[in-house]
Amino acid sequence: MAFDKIARRARIKTSIRNTVRGTSNRPRLTVFRSNSEIYAQLIDDEQGITLVSAGSLKDKAAHAAPGTEQAKIVGRTIAEKAKAAGIERIVFDRNGYLYHGRVKALADAAREAGLNF
Repeated sequence: MAFDKIARRARIKTSIRNTVRGTSNRPRLTVFRSNSEIYAQLIDDEQGITLVSAGSLKDKAAHAAPGTEQAKIVGRTIAEKAKAAGIERIVFDRNGYLYHGRVKALADAAREAGLNF
């Protein structure tokens, strides 16, 4: 059962990555969520580097918050760091997860904080 779930997410992730590419002008915002934490990073796929990253484990306020609140804090943090680095336009990579719950909360918070995608 678990293998089918992992294989399904890997297949969806590959499909998304075939269409979503991060550039210097529009880096890719990718999301990783575990059972207890959530992380986000902006990646320039042309150069293969991470430009900005944020995670709930690094931020004490986010680490103490429950699920969707945690994701909102990380979304605001990644948007603030991106704007400080001069990035306003991005492409969103949900990384094989459903656009629902914590992933959606992170994306909405990043939009509200000023990122365009």
